[in-house]
Amino acid sequence: MALLDTYFAPLTEKTAAHLLRRATFGPTRQEILDITGMTATQAVDLLVSNASFRASPPPPVELDETLPDAGQPFLSKPFESGKNPSRYNYIQYWWIGLMTEQFNRPSVLEKLTAFWQNHFVVTMAVVGDYRFMDQYLRFLRSNALGNFRNLVTGITKDPGMLIFQNGNENNKELPNENYGRELQELFTVGQKDFYGTYNYTEQDVKAAAEVLTGWQATNRAKEGSTSFGTIFNPDRHNSGNKVFSSKYNNTTITGRTGTEAGEAELSSLVSMLLSHPETPKFICRKLYRWYVNPEVTQEVEDQVIIPLANLFSSTANNFNITPVLKKLLTSNIFFDNATIGAIIKSPAELMIGTIRLFNQPVPDVTTEFVAFRKMINFLSYSMNNLQLNFLNQPSVFGSLPYFQTGYSKNWINGTTLGVRGSTTDVIVNQSLEVKPGYKLGIDILAILSAIQPNFADVTGTPAITCEQVLEEFSKNLYATDLLQTQKDFLIDKIMMMNSSPRTTWIREWDAYRAATADAAKQGTILWRCRAMLRQMLRMAEYQIF
Repeated sequence: MALLDTYFAPLTEKTAAHLLRRATFGPTRQEILDITGMTATQAVDLLVSNASFRASPPPPVELDETLPDAGQPFLSKPFESGKNPSRYNYIQYWWIGLMTEQFNRPSVLEKLTAFWQNHFVVTMAVVGDYRFMDQYLRFLRSNALGNFRNLVTGITKDPGMLIFQNGNENNKELPNENYGRELQELFTVGQKDFYGTYNYTEQDVKAAAEVLTGWQATNRAKEGSTSFGTIFNPDRHNSGNKVFSSKYNNTTITGRTGTEAGEAELSSLVSMLLSHPETPKFICRKLYRWYVNPEVTQEVEDQVIIPLANLFSSTANNFNITPVLKKLLTSNIFFDNATIGAIIKSPAELMIGTIRLFNQPVPDVTTEFVAFRKMINFLSYSMNNLQLNFLNQPSVFGSLPYFQTGYSKNWINGTTLGVRGSTTDVIVNQSLEVKPGYKLGIDILAILSAIQPNFADVTGTPAITCEQVLEEFSKNLYATDLLQTQKDFLIDKIMMMNSSPRTTWIREWDAYRAATADAAKQGTILWRCRAMLRQMLRMAEYQIF
């Protein structure tokens, strides 16, 4: 069985959940059921086609209810420095909202955009203009499934990237090498190949920097400005020939003058970078680590990365991203048992995935903007405490949970493990009021009542058991099945506190059914279930997907 060949077996509930966990930030149970029975190809085609449904969402809006323009878009308004921090936050919230929304139309778009955002890192802390961050994010979302050549070309000229990597300061008198280096090390060829050989030289860094002289961002954080963007200034451009090393076959990019020099030399540079044999492998290796497994063995390199890279760079494909993503997500290795549960959840998969699995609705950003802000602020704050800050990573290497090559364990320590548990406790305890009548969290009684046949007929229908409760709570929660010893621990040690036989649960549940208005009986049931569910979400060794 070739690792990259298509997986043909119809999707079971387990493999459907696996696909959705990896391709999105986490599925709802209905989304899992909707693709169960499909082939992998049918399901992935659906996830890709659904991207068009989410391509042009309503824009970010003012989320401060005390302001007269609350609930209204702000991106077309003149720049106001006093609102710079809050409007950046609203753009970040807007994106997290898109990751979390539940339309039962799951899409690869937001998860893939997050991949590119962690690949082509730009941060608000350095850029300092919310409009730049919005344009940068929209560029990534618009091109996430498109062509890698266009991504590299466009991001090089992006005003946010020009600020973040000092390209704005790069001129013929004082070339700045920051972007010329990162363009090669992090964005295209990679610093080293699979065997540890360097893919470029310092000569190549200097030559790339010279090619890119002359590009500038305009109106950054300029009070009252209504436009911004990128310009090319030919007077700042080095018009001499740029000579690269043997790593690029001693390529010379011919120097040019005039207003078109920047575009022409950039096109030549990108073509040279994409012609490097390591570029397609570097990108496919990162995609593999993002979607399949952080560990790339020699077998995977030979049987997955190299064939996938050949497809990526082939004349027929010409660096289009979608065919590569489809090939990877429908492959035998993607659905291999060793792949399921091979990645530790990042804070995004943990928080957003839990919210989505337990069907917590996201308020509409335009009509319920206060409720939207409260909910997304909780998610954003929780992920930030766990070392994941979308659009504001700590370094050019990305967030710690996605550090440099994909998923990592860098963010996990004694503090974050504790914080992870306390954040999921909020969801179990229903302690955050999003709006009147809606507390964020799992409605335990509703779940129990839904699985109890003939709830009102206490004498005629047997009570649900501890085992049934655990099974319902576990449904699609874990990538791998719990062992019987773990199930016994959750019921006997946590739910029943090692002091009550399991039959006590049945008496308590029947008492609650017989007197549903009895707050004391309801409290006992809720306490037992919350204790078990809290522990289930806290089981760090099972926070994998």
